[in-house]
Amino acid sequence: MSFKKLHTHLLERLEQFAIEEPTPFQTKTIPVIKSGANVYCIAPKDSGKTTSLILTTLQKINCEAVGTAPRALVIVENKERALELYASFLEYTKQSSVRVYVGYKELHIDVQKSEIFEGIDILITTPRSLNKLFLLNGVSTSQLKICSIDDGDFLKQKSDYTAMLSITQSIRKCQYVLYTEQMHPLLARFEEHFMERARFLKM
Repeated sequence: MSFKKLHTHLLERLEQFAIEEPTPFQTKTIPVIKSGANVYCIAPKDSGKTTSLILTTLQKINCEAVGTAPRALVIVENKERALELYASFLEYTKQSSVRVYVGYKELHIDVQKSEIFEGIDILITTPRSLNKLFLLNGVSTSQLKICSIDDGDFLKQKSDYTAMLSITQSIRKCQYVLYTEQMHPLLARFEEHFMERARFLKM
């Protein structure tokens, strides 16, 4: 597989970054994620997981702004990772209309609610911050297409695990993609809750 079947905007960005060929991990996972299946993506560090997450998320929303409710969620461990991933997304959304928003517990919840209400396409946040938004009706899930979980190993923590389960109960229909370096029995249990018929792709 090459990157040729991706949106032209993404191909242009990849060319600008001089990224010509996908990694073996990306070759294996991107077509399956594009198919719409729920997927566990298990691979070591530096396999290309973050780039795969960004490309498939933007591909899913067709690299354009639509409406006001988010169409993609990216779940991360903490504020530091949220801001890091936000910066990475901005590199790929340049010269597009896509609106990326980052939220975390240190940012007042009312500020998050009002800024999200103005219209976003991708929301990057932590499980507990997102759960709080849901409890306060601060974000709509009606248009969600994909939820990607970045380095999901942190969901072994009870508070994050519980928040993740609560979040998914508030989402009617959505594709889930979980990236992790190692598979953990707790993560596998998500298949019983929201990752129905998930594909397991391991490098």
